[in-house]
Amino acid sequence: MSLVCSDLTCDGERVADLHKKRWKVEEYHKSLKSNAALAKSPTRTLRTQSNHVFLSICAVFKLECLKRVHKLNHFALRAKLYVEALQHAFGELRRLKAAA
Repeated sequence: MSLVCSDLTCDGERVADLHKKRWKVEEYHKSLKSNAALAKSPTRTLRTQSNHVFLSICAVFKLECLKRVHKLNHFALRAKLYVEALQHAFGELRRLKAAA
């Protein structure tokens, strides 16, 4: 197996390896945009923008840790977390309604 690709030649195994590594970067950026709302930042100042970027990266890191534990991809985890949050919110609403 060639460790270095020349200008126009590269064996199939090396191409597959490079694509696999590149794909991981694509998944990371997609998750930052889609699951951590990096592209939807409502911030206006440098400090709040920096905080938003940092916390988006932290969120994707946390999703990656959860992915390994639950054997689900980031999108499935996000959906699961969303459903659990909605269930909890509706439970709280029922509790408040019963107390009123």
